[in-house]
Amino acid sequence: MSKSVEFFFDLGSPASYLAWTQLPTLCAQHAAQLVYRPMLLGGVFQATGNASPAMVPAKARYVFADFQRYAKRYGVTLAFPPGFPINTLNLMRGTVAVQLYQPERFEQFLNAVFPAMWAQQRNLGDPQVLASVLQEAGFDPEQYQAWTADPEVKAALKDATEEAVRRGAFGAPTIYVGEQMFFGQDRLEFVAQALS
Repeated sequence: MSKSVEFFFDLGSPASYLAWTQLPTLCAQHAAQLVYRPMLLGGVFQATGNASPAMVPAKARYVFADFQRYAKRYGVTLAFPPGFPINTLNLMRGTVAVQLYQPERFEQFLNAVFPAMWAQQRNLGDPQVLASVLQEAGFDPEQYQAWTADPEVKAALKDATEEAVRRGAFGAPTIYVGEQMFFGQDRLEFVAQALS
């Protein structure tokens, strides 16, 4: 596979979740490799002066309704967890850690946490809720928690976030096909076009 799709995402982003439900199939259809790039959305917002649409009431009403349109189009459930938007720093450090230290289980991890947050409305910002989700999926919550303090993991998340910003990202998901950048779950048709 010479073609690849880089998917910069944050688990706390509903648009990242919606894109994630579609990207594996889209990449398979175009014989492209899906490259998962966990980043910290809060760090991207801070670096670019951007903010969550949830912070602007009129925009939030529109965007959340639009997300539901996409969920319906994709045939998936989208339900916001309590406490949204959540601080995803530990969650994304743990995501990077699973990718670094258990790469063979990374997709299994995403298959557990994305639906837990966005289909089952479980607040993964709550350490106890996260521990339950991890345990149910066969991951060790104590190991996961220890990884979030690992300097190598912290540096990897920081580097990925800075790289995303350097390459033009201002939110999540940000998807790259070569040098072409696509923002949001609503640009997947252009991702497909870029792969054709």
